Amino acid sequence: MDYGCEVTTTAGYEAYEGAGELLRALSAPIRVAIVTELAGGERCVHELVDKLGAAQPLVSQHLRVLRGAGVVRGARRGREIAYTLVDEHIAHIVADAVTHAREAHVRERGPEADSTRSWPRSEQPGLSRQPGPKRAERASQQGPTAPAHDDGERAIEEKH
Repeated sequence: MDYGCEVTTTAGYEAYEGAGELLRALSAPIRVAIVTELAGGERCVHELVDKLGAAQPLVSQHLRVLRGAGVVRGARRGREIAYTLVDEHIAHIVADAVTHAREAHVRERGPEADSTRSWPRSEQPGLSRQPGPKRAERASQQGPTAPAHDDGERAIEEKH
């Protein structure tokens, strides 16, 4: 099957690099879910938070990654920013990937396999990662606010 891109040219290689960057931007399950939601039309952050059941800072952080990769764009609508996909092709790529993953899941585990799965514990609303011993020690020395977590949320620890 010919997909219309050859590696032997500089332009062909650059297209592969661009495709790799796009796939890296889509590598987090929550980003795939965001793109799937945006395939249905324009959404504000609070709508994505409600639909995905993820914390607002987490959704905002992943939207920043997708915006930086040129996957989504935001337009101010009063006090909110409405996000849309930059290109309809991205919706097709994600839909095909999700369909492929579901088919592979059924092939491996059978049709009766439970296809429902929640977000990892660290990405569920209201739950944050527990700081390790060193981070907890630093936090107690620094005061009530600990350093930012990887997901953009701040851990608040009270001094005892």
